[in-house]
Amino acid sequence: MADNKGKKPKIRRFSVNLSWLYVIFLAIIIYMMFTGEGGANPQKIEWDEVKQMFNAGDIKEIVFVRNDFKGQVTVKQESLEKYASKFGGVVPKKSPHFIFLVSGSFNAEEMFGALNENLPANDQVKIIMTNNDRMWSKAAEWLIFPILLIIMYVFMFRSIGRGNGNGGGNIFAVGKTTGKVVEKKDNPVTFKDVAGLYGAKEEVVEIVDFLKNPKKYTALGGKIPKGALLVGPPGTGKTLLAKAVAGEANVPFFSISGSDFVEMFVGVGASRVRDLFRQAKEKAPCIVFIDEIDAVGRARGKNAGFSSNDERENTLNQLLTEMDGFGSNSGVIILAATNRADILDKALMRAGRFDRQIHVSLPDLNERKEIFGVHTRKLKLAGDFDMELIAKNTPGFSGADIANVCNEAALTAARRNKSAIDQTDFLDAVDRIVGGIERSKTIMSKEEKMLTAYHEAGHAVTGWVLPFASPVLKVSIIPRGQALGLTWNLPDERVIQDRNHMMDELCVLMGGRVAEEIYRGVPCSGALNDLERLTRMAYAMVSYYGMSDKVGNLSFYDSTGSRGFDLTKPYSEKTAELIDQEVKALVDEIHDRTYQILTGHKAEFEAVAQELIDKELILSSDLERIIGPKAGVHGQERLEPEVQNDGEPATDQEAPSAEPGAETTTAEVTDKPAENTEPEPKEVE
Repeated sequence: MADNKGKKPKIRRFSVNLSWLYVIFLAIIIYMMFTGEGGANPQKIEWDEVKQMFNAGDIKEIVFVRNDFKGQVTVKQESLEKYASKFGGVVPKKSPHFIFLVSGSFNAEEMFGALNENLPANDQVKIIMTNNDRMWSKAAEWLIFPILLIIMYVFMFRSIGRGNGNGGGNIFAVGKTTGKVVEKKDNPVTFKDVAGLYGAKEEVVEIVDFLKNPKKYTALGGKIPKGALLVGPPGTGKTLLAKAVAGEANVPFFSISGSDFVEMFVGVGASRVRDLFRQAKEKAPCIVFIDEIDAVGRARGKNAGFSSNDERENTLNQLLTEMDGFGSNSGVIILAATNRADILDKALMRAGRFDRQIHVSLPDLNERKEIFGVHTRKLKLAGDFDMELIAKNTPGFSGADIANVCNEAALTAARRNKSAIDQTDFLDAVDRIVGGIERSKTIMSKEEKMLTAYHEAGHAVTGWVLPFASPVLKVSIIPRGQALGLTWNLPDERVIQDRNHMMDELCVLMGGRVAEEIYRGVPCSGALNDLERLTRMAYAMVSYYGMSDKVGNLSFYDSTGSRGFDLTKPYSEKTAELIDQEVKALVDEIHDRTYQILTGHKAEFEAVAQELIDKELILSSDLERIIGPKAGVHGQERLEPEVQNDGEPATDQEAPSAEPGAETTTAEVTDKPAENTEPEPKEVE
């Protein structure tokens, strides 16, 4: 036997769920209400019938309640058969068997005495005179409902308190902060755990240094920054960076979401703000991190549908006061994160509250390599795995997207019963995340398959021939997600695009529609997503980037969001007509140019389409064999089986990106009705 000495015996703790006590309590009350007669089912009869039973000698006992004017009759056991018909043919087992009601003038003693005189001494009926004491029943009627209300009230607030992390059944804890406190020893995250984010980490190093060595700055008269706002797309690591700052500085870390301040109860949000800063001052120096601060920090003039007394605005006013009011927050640094800095209140953004904005952008190539290195530490990779290759094939991916790719690659390798994760698993994971799961068993008609092949060939040939278009890496007509065909491009990670790049990208988008016209003679519905992205980019060129001779160097884009809910346009109707005309002329120019390209390379265009029909999947090497080397500046920058997002539009933000089209790839195709075949545009974060 194993030696169990020294081992502590396991203690089984018995916990009671109060919900069951409430149920049992209610059941007892209901039972008492419906079993007042001790389980009997007495039948109501008239006084004349009672006298007949009395004279027949069938009654054993009568209990008469004076103040209720009600009598309860118990029949002798040997006489019950005579009255079985009154009970539905079943002889009752419990008494009383009958009840009768009389008026207030009924003289019980006189009536029962007269009836008993007519009976022999041995057969006289036992008469019991009593009064019904209704004190407890009346008290129960008055108390049962208030008691139930109190129980439900306490139970509700116990749930609220438990859900808010305030513990127990203290109903007054609803105004306490719901933030989580991470002490120094419980926060092991440092800058070593944050891959990439070079610029953002440099911004926060000064904050960390101040928390470590405050005298270095205060000796020169410097003051600690009040706060820093992390701005960037979702999944880029804003929360992780804030944790790393706290871990690197070795100070307590308060974490709370902006939505935690807003509750249905008036004044709760402001109370939680006060409680949060009170706790933070007690643990100073420390860091308070407010995630998604736009939930509570929205500009006060932009709360459409709410009055000036809105609870959100009261909470924001309290937050403004705590951050830079009459009180002192020495040693408390506020870090906040949002991806909608344009809608935040100006008073929140001023110096003295958030002294600096730190932009956490999407990772570049080198940063993606580091992020892949972090997320593949615990993965069993094949010996020939190329980290740089997969990093090149994921432009525009955030840190969260890269983590998803690594996890999906591991699941893919497990489904294939592999002992290690290789390059193919990662590439298939990128395909699945970007385009959706492969629907290899989808049945396509021959005509539909040919139309899909010609559509994708139009994208591929146009992108291969134009010098400034993104390189085509892979073309497929295997259904994936909601698309019947996909073309993968690898956009350049450039910051600025000129008009030549944008025109070539527009031609690539138009390639599918022109290919349908060449093949079928009429346009089809499969180009819906292409035209949507093309129209958005064309309007951006004319009305945002000043790339129209007639409109001129004007931009009607509001990057500050100062117009708020103003529905009027910042230009006249005449200018609006001019913008529409210029966009129409630009799209017509793109269409004619794309038509000339495909008809000028008709042999190559048809060869690529036929190759797709035969193989269903072709790579850039197949395009080079059919058409020749990639034209222009991309001719020497081609990679082999890499894949990139297709069917995904450029980032659909309120503002166009600084590089419209840089994240744009060709779209899926089908000749089915548009509303059933084109997926919703997905933002590439």
